[in-house]
Amino acid sequence: MQLFNIQQFKAIPGKGVEAIFRKQKVLLGTKKLMRDYQINIDSIKDKVTELEIQGKTVMILAVDKSVIGIIAVADVLKEYSKDAIKMLHKLGKKVAIITGDNKRVGQAIADQLDIDYVLAEVLPKQKAAEIKELQEQGNVVAMVGDGINDAPALAQADLGIALGSGTDVAMETGEIVLIKDDLRDVVTAIDLSKYTLKKIKQNLFWAFFYNIVSIPIAAGVLYPFTGWLLNPTIAAAAMAFSSVSVVLNALLMKRYSPAIITS
Repeated sequence: MQLFNIQQFKAIPGKGVEAIFRKQKVLLGTKKLMRDYQINIDSIKDKVTELEIQGKTVMILAVDKSVIGIIAVADVLKEYSKDAIKMLHKLGKKVAIITGDNKRVGQAIADQLDIDYVLAEVLPKQKAAEIKELQEQGNVVAMVGDGINDAPALAQADLGIALGSGTDVAMETGEIVLIKDDLRDVVTAIDLSKYTLKKIKQNLFWAFFYNIVSIPIAAGVLYPFTGWLLNPTIAAAAMAFSSVSVVLNALLMKRYSPAIITS
């Protein structure tokens, strides 16, 4: 395959690329890029709409302000994506998709996966701002991402979840890194976190309960009424039992089983 030399190549984030080839300006990118360069795309508008409704991202190829072709690509949905979203809904969570594609493409994907909200035509640098806006509406936001452009949004979110198959910067930014490329593990991480917090609260309750009851008795609070003092041996055993009960309760976490989807 023969490769040709180009000049003045420039990548335009979220829109496409431009370059000079044989003294002609070549543009490849979104409708937004074409609008920026005042290129008329009326002749292909119907075809572009048709492809977008199918959930495909359309890139337009123009040479010297004339459209000469279109290229349509479609993202392959990750395995178990639909299952993961069903499981999140069962946990009472709302799911949103943030995409640089237009509303039609984003909505087509959302319809396939039963996603609640679509944030479309979001440039890479705007993802964090979209997360912040959701937070200002009173939402607690978890962001799942794997790309370089996702890193600011992962940092902005209340919980950043990076996929282990993603870029290094995404994994460095996320608070949770999923080793497997399985979106169902997002649900497992949330469910396990809730279960862990439940165990922490239980252990704190029993630790405080033992101390609140045992310390006054050991100090002799019952002596004026009963003439009874706590034997140091019994006090030591009670303290040991307190520690053992907390440890045993924590060890019960080994019996944890992740949330599963049922038909």
